[in-house]
Amino acid sequence: QVQLVESGGGLVQAGGSLRLSCAASGRTFSTYYMGWFRQAPGKEREFVAAITWRAGTTHYADSVKGRFTISRDYAQNRVYLQMNSLKPADTAVYYCTASLRLGSIRYADTYDYWGQGTQVTVSS
Repeated sequence: QVQLVESGGGLVQAGGSLRLSCAASGRTFSTYYMGWFRQAPGKEREFVAAITWRAGTTHYADSVKGRFTISRDYAQNRVYLQMNSLKPADTAVYYCTASLRLGSIRYADTYDYWGQGTQVTVSS
């Protein structure tokens, strides 16, 4: 079992920045990937960014590339999502997720554990 707790969401104006944090506990030594997905009202959950836990290789959705940065603190079992140049289209609930197995890093089905989500609202 892996437990994930997100923090750092909130309300920000367009062009602003937020930093999301996710604290992982439990069976973290078995983690292959950690990632962030988001879901806006009336839309499907979509991939945002992911990082391979040991090597630190990063992957991004095209819609956030160049604006968002995912990073991890391996010793503290934390993953972060720095979000800059935010747009109203980034408004969504953001979920931290972890996978204990190899798979397609951009697909939600690859991930075994999910946090409760944190709301990010970007006003125009």
